[in-house]
Amino acid sequence: MLADPALEQRARDLSKGLRCLVCRNENIDDSDAQLAKDLRILLRERLVAGDTDEEAVAFLVDRYGEYVLLNPPATGVNILLWVAGPAMLLAGVGIAFATFRRRGQGRAEELTEAERARLAEILKE
Repeated sequence: MLADPALEQRARDLSKGLRCLVCRNENIDDSDAQLAKDLRILLRERLVAGDTDEEAVAFLVDRYGEYVLLNPPATGVNILLWVAGPAMLLAGVGIAFATFRRRGQGRAEELTEAERARLAEILKE
């Protein structure tokens, strides 16, 4: 914990947006992993050194990659990941719709005379 309450609050706010690299989808503020503790210390060191919020986060992203962000920006290669899920869902719905529509359009074939005669015999029984 930092002596300056405003600086400590900034550190806590920033750490809630950073992913623990061990715990996966848990922020470093809530994680008990040693690496999360190290990241919290590193973040506080950067803030004490005078970095802005953006500079401190950029330092961690440069060091650990965009995976350290809980909500990475939808730019560059990440845009493919943001778009792929909904696009695949829409494609699946379209394929299902086309399949069911095609099935519903099939007509029953006309019976031949032999089949009609056989059907009439079965219905008489």
